[in-house]
Amino acid sequence: MSEKWGPLQGVKVVSCSTAQAGTVPYMLMADLGADVIKIEPPDGGDGSRRMTVLPGMPSTFFETNNRGVKSVTLNLKSPEGRAILHKLVAKADIFGQNFRPSAADRNGFGWEELRKVNPKLVYVSISGYGTRGPNGHLPGTDSMAQALGGIAEAYSMPGQKMRTGIASVADESTAMLAFGGALAALTHARTTGVGQKIELSLLGSLVRLMGWTFTTTMWRNQNPVTGQARITGTPERPGISASFNDRDGKPLVFQLTGPENWKDAVTGLGFQDRIKAAGFENLGVIIDNDAKREELLSLLDDLFATGTRDDWVARLRKADIVSAPINTMLEASNDPDVIANGYVTHVDYPKYGKKLKVHGTPWQFSETPAKPGIAPELGQHNQAVLCELGYSEAEIKDLKTRKII
Repeated sequence: MSEKWGPLQGVKVVSCSTAQAGTVPYMLMADLGADVIKIEPPDGGDGSRRMTVLPGMPSTFFETNNRGVKSVTLNLKSPEGRAILHKLVAKADIFGQNFRPSAADRNGFGWEELRKVNPKLVYVSISGYGTRGPNGHLPGTDSMAQALGGIAEAYSMPGQKMRTGIASVADESTAMLAFGGALAALTHARTTGVGQKIELSLLGSLVRLMGWTFTTTMWRNQNPVTGQARITGTPERPGISASFNDRDGKPLVFQLTGPENWKDAVTGLGFQDRIKAAGFENLGVIIDNDAKREELLSLLDDLFATGTRDDWVARLRKADIVSAPINTMLEASNDPDVIANGYVTHVDYPKYGKKLKVHGTPWQFSETPAKPGIAPELGQHNQAVLCELGYSEAEIKDLKTRKII
């Protein structure tokens, strides 16, 4: 009996996508068993193959975003290359592209053209700004979406320059929304026999990522407080999420809502006498009062600087307050919960003769577990895929000679 893995086995995907937002949705599908074919230009392939910072090793960018997929090279500027793409699409469930608006139409894989090839096709199109606004024709990047969508401001510190974060939150948010949207549309297509086009953008995904804080901002018509602490709620039901450094400069965070949480937190930390003496028994006094907020945060800075992070976190957790150390990325990759839950794992790389640490999977399926793979060599699957389409050895050789593949 064959091993049961991946709930998406049997799903066929063709992707003419590059970068992060355009490739991660289909990498996730490959992790879950889908048969994903990545189309690349014959001359060099996806440019991110060369985005490496470790000499002699594969590109971490390409590897992370394209593991488990098949690589087929096609010159889509040629009639023969487009014909092969159309044959692949005819058998596919999902097609994805993230070129500039109108580029797909010019290169033979626009929605109107491919829906004629396969009426049940789910067609995923990712852009930078969305296609309906004044900047819909422009290319987009993660930093552009972070800037426009508000997250650069939301995570800024008062008095310091705003900047976009090193984590590609717009790209990854778009990828996850594309993943879910594509599978939702696939369910509809399999029920009704009717495919459809799904449009997403980096900007739209980032706005969604801002969540309820974005709603509050719109309803109040006022920006949230940024910096060290996030203050929420009302004077009667105040909330706070804030970060502090211990005596060694190691940061931690805690979050609470409601006056009872505040009392439990300061008691568990042993701060109750200082907090009472300073007039902060009622956390609600800092709501809509900038001076009081800064005074409390300064006091807490001093108090947390008297002990160690591990001790503070342990005390808060014992009081049933949500608290955690603030990890660096390297610390996060070795966090005991990250390791235990398989959020990072090791995968064999035969070409390099070693196992390398990689992203695991965020899902744990009881019956059909995910199975992370490795990224393909350029054109690695040309022969197998074209043979499945009925091309002979001689025809494949001729296509290669003429640089169609």
